[in-house]
Amino acid sequence: MDLTTSAADLGRGIADGTIDPVALTDAYLDAIAAHAQGAQIYARTTPTRARAEAEAARARARAGQRKGPLDGVPVSWKDLFDSAGVATEAGTALLKGRTPEADADVLRNATAQGLVCLGKTHLSELAFSGLGLNPITATPPNINVPGAVPGGSSSGAAASVAHGLAASSVGSDTGGSVRIPSAWNDLVGLKTTAGRLSCAGSVPLAARFDTVGPLSRTVEDAALMLAAMEDGRAPDLTGATLSGLRLAVLETSAFDDIRDAPADGFQSAVERLGAAGAAITRIDVAQVAEALALSAILYTSEAYGTWKDVIEAAPDKMFPEILARFRSGAEFGAADYVAAWQTLDRCRAAYLAATAGFDAVLVPTSPILPPDIDRLNSDHDYYVTENLLALRNTRIGNLMGLAVLQLPTGVPCCGISLMGAPMSEERLLRIGAAAEQALG
Repeated sequence: MDLTTSAADLGRGIADGTIDPVALTDAYLDAIAAHAQGAQIYARTTPTRARAEAEAARARARAGQRKGPLDGVPVSWKDLFDSAGVATEAGTALLKGRTPEADADVLRNATAQGLVCLGKTHLSELAFSGLGLNPITATPPNINVPGAVPGGSSSGAAASVAHGLAASSVGSDTGGSVRIPSAWNDLVGLKTTAGRLSCAGSVPLAARFDTVGPLSRTVEDAALMLAAMEDGRAPDLTGATLSGLRLAVLETSAFDDIRDAPADGFQSAVERLGAAGAAITRIDVAQVAEALALSAILYTSEAYGTWKDVIEAAPDKMFPEILARFRSGAEFGAADYVAAWQTLDRCRAAYLAATAGFDAVLVPTSPILPPDIDRLNSDHDYYVTENLLALRNTRIGNLMGLAVLQLPTGVPCCGISLMGAPMSEERLLRIGAAAEQALG
C-alpha cells in the first residue's frame, strides 16, 4: 500500500471499495512503529482511537453512508491540539502529563467528518520557533537534508506527511509555523485567516495571531482538510486557471538577506506562473517594513503575558533559547503594546488598499534553507539569526491578517507563498490549484 498517496486519492479509493480504512490505518501505524525516526516525529500515537474510527469508517463505506471525501483517511495532529484522554504537552516539560478531557474544536469537527486520528506530532517548545529544533522532547527529521532542522513549529506535522507516516496533518501558524516546515519538506501548507478556524482546545502562543492550518501533499488535500476542520464544504477546484490573473511580487523586505537557492527557486516559480498566463507585477508596500519592525513587541509581549506564571515557576525545564525569547516580552510596557497594535491596524489597512487590485501577492516562503542542527545547538548567534530570518517572510502574512498558501517550487526546501485577502481561502485555493499545475 502506497502511503505517500494524496489524502484525496485515498478517500476516493475508500469510496470505490479498493481501499479498506482499517487496513490503511494499520499500515500507517505499522509504518510509524517501524520508522527509524518515528519517535522523533510522533510524540505519541493513538492506535485504539484510530482503529475504532477506521472500523466505523469501513462500516459507513460499505453501507454507502460516508460522511465526506476524507472519511476513513488517517491524519496526524500537532501536539498542541487537545485530544480527549490523551496527553497534549505542546513540546514542553512544563506541560508534561497534561491530559485534556475533550477534543479541540477542529479535531472534533474532523472526527465528525470521518477522519482517523493517528496521533500527536512533535513541535517546537510551546510553538515559539520557526526552526523545529527541540532538545526538550524531539527534533523531527528534515526529508531533504539529513542533520538539518525540519522547520517549525509544526515540525512533526510536516515530517509525518513527508515521510509517509500520515496522509495529511494539522498544525498551527502564529508567525509561519505551518508554512516554514511545509516549504522545507516540499509540502503544501495553508495558513488560514485568524478566526477562520476555531482555536478552542488548542494550547495558545499569541492568541491574536494563532491560526490552524493543514500540511498536505496537494492543494486539493489542503482544501478538503480545511472543510473537514470547519465542518463545511471544500471549494470546487476544477477548471482553475492562471490565465488573466494579476499576481504581485512583494519586494519590500521579502528579499533582504535572501540566500541563493530560495531566490532562484522563487524566480523560477514566478516565471512558470507567468508562462501559464498570469500577469506579474513587482510592488513595494512601505507599511510591510513598518509592521515587521513591530514583531518583537506584538509577539513576545502576548506570548510572555500568556505563559509568564507557568514559565517562571520552573524556567530550568525550558530550552534556554526558547526561554530567552519568551522573557524578551518583559521588555515592553502596556503602552508600547497598545501603540503597536494601533500602528499595525493602520498598516493592515494600507496594505489591503495597495494590493486590492491583485488576485494574490507572492513572496519566497523563507529566505533561508534549513539550518544545521549541531550548529544551532552550539552557536547562539546563529540560532537567533536563522530563527528570525526563517520567519521573516511568513510573518508578513500573520501581521497583515491574510490567508496564505505555501507551494513547493520544485527546488528542495524552497517554497513560494501566495498571499490573499483575509477570509479568501476558497479563492486562494483555486489560484493555488492552478499554480500547482504550472509549477509541476
